[in-house]
Amino acid sequence: MRDSAAAVEEWPTYGNDPGSSRFSPLREIARTNVGGLKVAWMYRTGDMSDGTGTWNGEKLHAKSTFEATPLMMDATLYIATAFNRIIALDAETGKEKWAFDPKLERIGYYGDDFTCRGLASRIDPKLPPGQACRKTIYEATLDGRLIAVDAETGKSCAGFGTGGQVPLKAGINLASEIDHLIPGEYHFTSAPAVVGDVVVVGSAINDNDRVAMPSGVVRGYDARTGALVWAWDPVPRDPADPARATWQNGADRTGAANVWGPLSADPEHDLVFLPTTSPSPDYYGGERKGPDQYADSVVALRASTGKVVWAFQVVHHDLWDYDLPSAPSLIEVDRGGKRIAALAQPSKMGHLFILDRDTGQPVLPVEERPVPQGGVPGEWLSPTQPFPVATPRLVPDRLEPRDAWGLTPWDRGRCRATIEGLRRGGIFTPPSLEGTLQYPGNAGGTNWGGLSFDRSHGLIVVNQTNMPFIAQLIPRGQVKGRRSHSGGMEGAWEYAPMKGTPYVMRRKALLSPWGLPCSPPPWGTLAAVDANTGKIRWQVPLGTVKELAPVPLPIAWGTPTLGGPLTTAGGLTFIGATMDSTFRAFDTETGRELWHAGVPASAIATPMTYRARAGGRQYVVVAAGGHGKIDGVKLGDYVVAFALP
Repeated sequence: MRDSAAAVEEWPTYGNDPGSSRFSPLREIARTNVGGLKVAWMYRTGDMSDGTGTWNGEKLHAKSTFEATPLMMDATLYIATAFNRIIALDAETGKEKWAFDPKLERIGYYGDDFTCRGLASRIDPKLPPGQACRKTIYEATLDGRLIAVDAETGKSCAGFGTGGQVPLKAGINLASEIDHLIPGEYHFTSAPAVVGDVVVVGSAINDNDRVAMPSGVVRGYDARTGALVWAWDPVPRDPADPARATWQNGADRTGAANVWGPLSADPEHDLVFLPTTSPSPDYYGGERKGPDQYADSVVALRASTGKVVWAFQVVHHDLWDYDLPSAPSLIEVDRGGKRIAALAQPSKMGHLFILDRDTGQPVLPVEERPVPQGGVPGEWLSPTQPFPVATPRLVPDRLEPRDAWGLTPWDRGRCRATIEGLRRGGIFTPPSLEGTLQYPGNAGGTNWGGLSFDRSHGLIVVNQTNMPFIAQLIPRGQVKGRRSHSGGMEGAWEYAPMKGTPYVMRRKALLSPWGLPCSPPPWGTLAAVDANTGKIRWQVPLGTVKELAPVPLPIAWGTPTLGGPLTTAGGLTFIGATMDSTFRAFDTETGRELWHAGVPASAIATPMTYRARAGGRQYVVVAAGGHGKIDGVKLGDYVVAFALP
């Protein structure tokens, strides 16, 4: 029975709250009735590309990937499309209210697909209700603009920047060997973060093209005027910065270490938390010897000034593309009878770090462990890497020939032979000339979807991918005719030129002749971790391979996952994230699947939930758009809302 006096529950930021908990106190949809969920409405954005067609008369060579999580305020749903259009929908009916088109420049290599994962919002306390841009929607576009739009009308905020836009490519540092940005290599895919009067943006930078990639500077802009307030570069350029000493060379040539994933914040303490990435290029670090502090780290900045408060590095001298792709989530932890304000950071390695929110020190222990050595000529290797102690690894990190998997003895044998020919020493084995088995691969572990913190039960819920990759370095003189930008493909291999180094890199997923991973299933999982102890409460397969296998096998072997979970006070975890076209609900306490529904395309996005009016229904909404980089996955442009009848 619905409570007619139940309050409105909105979803005003990408992770619901600034701290990215992705948790809702709504409980109308509960374990006892979730089986009755039905589609309440469905909306199509019209923004989709298969890489061979046109849109508005323009030829599109890249595919689209619809990964957005909507916002909901004042009974209006706001969603960003793959082409950066902002669309406002009636939150109860799905009917369009308005649409804003920033007229995205579609020429350029935006990581080889069109995507935008989310928006940010702000209510200006200094403006009266009804005044233009009192409620503002912010978006960072693929072609490098920060846009401010009136949430009521969809019109540009004239007082923000020039005509409602700020150019984000302006002021980006470039090394001396180049004097221009390559079209599309510097772009934006994740939502900004609003902290007080400041809008904070990171950037997405194409991987592995060259040493001297654009700087990964993070910037804060005045939320009203668009004026630059501060800028902070994860590669320490200032000789007075103590982190500079950890870069033995290359701190003036290297770029990236950017923040391409979502951000989180603690507005009460004026903090914004950054998940930084690897310096350029990813797979060879001879031009940036040393631990490379601030890269591959959780960094807390003072949101009003951009000054570093603390930093904790999760990978020293990254050579595996093990960047931090998701926002750290703010949680609370009980330790020794004391309540500690903390944050939880998942990683591509399948490691879960629990850090003190104020100091960055581990709340649950982390230890430095020796890792494999013996890199290619010219390389520098860290002798140790940080490993969480309390939480066991969430994904396997070693694969031997005896572990090879296949549908038949024939393809299992092919997998075994491939594994035998690779260098394999477990996680953090450096890239090699013969080819290194990288497990987990560069896609994770956990990717940009991050985690959800169920405050009702003190559980961290997070999904994983379990898929091995091969990474190989080839002396430059032995490679001819590859495409000049990162992501160049030849057969199953992805080639990257890594200009300015002695090597070209190539990598691919380690798959059987049937196109399934050579590692044993499950290939995707969902897990719950006790925030107080770090112990894994449960872990279950996530997804089926019925749409990926050569024959339709509806077996719960799991699939690689992108996107993340949503938890609610109703005791439920909702998640899409899989390669199959299915949206699911699990019992948060036990991991038992309670409900699933087919959606028009894979829901590779993070869902959200809300109640639009007092006494109204609770809705759960997910974008179903597939993924442009994954073969065999159907593409779409659907926004699907579920509710109880």
